Amino acid sequence: MTDPAPDPAPVPRRLLATATRLFAEQGYDRTSVQEIVEGAGVTKGAMYHYFGSKDDLLHEIYARLLRLQQERLDRVAARDAPVAERLRAAAADVVVTSIENLDDAAIFFRSMHQLSPEKQKQVRAERRRYHERFRALVEEGQRAGVFCRDTSAELVVDYHFGSVHHLSAWYHADGRLTPQQVADQLADLLMRALRP
Repeated sequence: MTDPAPDPAPVPRRLLATATRLFAEQGYDRTSVQEIVEGAGVTKGAMYHYFGSKDDLLHEIYARLLRLQQERLDRVAARDAPVAERLRAAAADVVVTSIENLDDAAIFFRSMHQLSPEKQKQVRAERRRYHERFRALVEEGQRAGVFCRDTSAELVVDYHFGSVHHLSAWYHADGRLTPQQVADQLADLLMRALRP
């Protein structure tokens, strides 16, 4: 019997995929580096060539999701379209991308406190940049009179992202709503709350 062909995916991608699966299944603190490298089919030396520690893997799992969401938000916010249309698109997009990467989001919210203080600081700064860009859309609409000014833009952002951050607690791929349907309904709730 021959050994199976090695996975042709680049080593960093294999390590991240394996770490994501293991962290989701058994938790960050209960997953060893040895399990990760064995699952990815690489050596510890190969892992440490790309990631200095298990902490670096955890940070990258969240950072890749946040980078994706930031790029997409930047594109939506820069469109030549009415602010209400841009905000609704951004509100729906963050839901869809969170559901499409539900393991990443769940791992992060369960394990962020286990990151080193420096990595926690980096993540908070990255997340703050995203929230500030989203909040700027709300403020733009409030200044233009398109959205009500009764509720602070900061509270509006916290309200929406509170829903997004809890998706991993209740969303199931085999449920009756598709990711886009969940995204549309949550985005519509946000837009109704902002009506003047």
